[in-house]
Amino acid sequence: MDATSTVRADLEIANGRILRLIDRGRKSASVENAGSRSGRTEISLEGCLILPGLINSHDHLEFNLFPRLGHGPYPNFEKWADDIFYPESSPIREHLSIPKRVRLWWGGIKNLLSGVTSVCHHNAYKKSVFDADFPVRVVKRYGWAHSLRFGNDIREAFLATPRGAPFIIHLAEGSDKKSGDEIFDLDRIGALNSRTVIVHGVGLTERGHELRRRHGAALVWCPTSNRFTLATTLDVAAMGRRDRISLGSDSALTAEGDLLDEIRAAHREGVDPRQIYSMVTGSAADVLRLRNGEGKLQPGSNADLLVVKRRDVSPAEVLIGTRLNAIEMVMVSGKPHLVSAKIALGCPPGLLDGFEDIEVEGTSCFVRAPVRRLLQETRLRLGPDVCLAGKRVSA
Repeated sequence: MDATSTVRADLEIANGRILRLIDRGRKSASVENAGSRSGRTEISLEGCLILPGLINSHDHLEFNLFPRLGHGPYPNFEKWADDIFYPESSPIREHLSIPKRVRLWWGGIKNLLSGVTSVCHHNAYKKSVFDADFPVRVVKRYGWAHSLRFGNDIREAFLATPRGAPFIIHLAEGSDKKSGDEIFDLDRIGALNSRTVIVHGVGLTERGHELRRRHGAALVWCPTSNRFTLATTLDVAAMGRRDRISLGSDSALTAEGDLLDEIRAAHREGVDPRQIYSMVTGSAADVLRLRNGEGKLQPGSNADLLVVKRRDVSPAEVLIGTRLNAIEMVMVSGKPHLVSAKIALGCPPGLLDGFEDIEVEGTSCFVRAPVRRLLQETRLRLGPDVCLAGKRVSA
């Protein structure tokens, strides 16, 4: 139900949304009545904990087959980009030769394998890919600019952002004065308000944070990416709960792995498990202004579920320790997209049509994705060993 409390209940789902929670004390009557309805499907999740599907607030989906690149620390992301971006040289040349559609699909699978059901892609929305049975939901309503350096007309992008949607920008991604001053530049051009979402923000000074809070702008924190490129990151543990902060995985170019790796990293940085839980559920939905109950398990919400092995600790502590081998199912809008071998054995016939097996660092599961075809297309360019967010994958 939240970071600290659970209830024994059944979830009834219809049309992709949670219809109701049925208390286990009344389970027999409820199930008997519901079982007479035509088209009903039941999945037993005894011994499991059902969490809200996770929300990844920042990724570059097309860059998750890449290895980590760079030899930092760098004073800012511009120096990192100047150091690594040689598109005619290995390994960038081979990776960019993979069709972008294939790379985007791998980014979706990476998120699915870490329990993510909604992800914010920091690039233009690719309707032809993301609307075609993609592994996870990609946030659609947003405005964005890459950064002050690599953006075009930042103010124009800000003004073009749909009403009520977030405007997302890399900002203060560095430890130098130039990075710290970027928020004042953003304010001067009129692109800083409560809809602004600052990705990274590592270089913000006390004055910068005061300005950000005054405008109500949110932060997306990517701790392992920051540590790799800049050798420092935000002190979120000291910032308190009044700040609007969510967690992002960033891409494999700089990050340690996936969102579960970032969750563990956030814990190593001293952040309370309850706050981390919020940063990938309710707070993330607030930062990204999601409108369909993402990050919550309640009637009317999207039926986005992360099902894991139950342990005798709080939901937040379960999440901190979760890895792929503990995930039993991921459901997006009421439809299973990942199941473990154990759950697959008990699924009704037809429910897993279109699923294929995938193995990640020795852990196998089934996903609703064309894994074999994606591997074939990828191996044509990269050879037999394919790594997704730093983890070897096969089928």
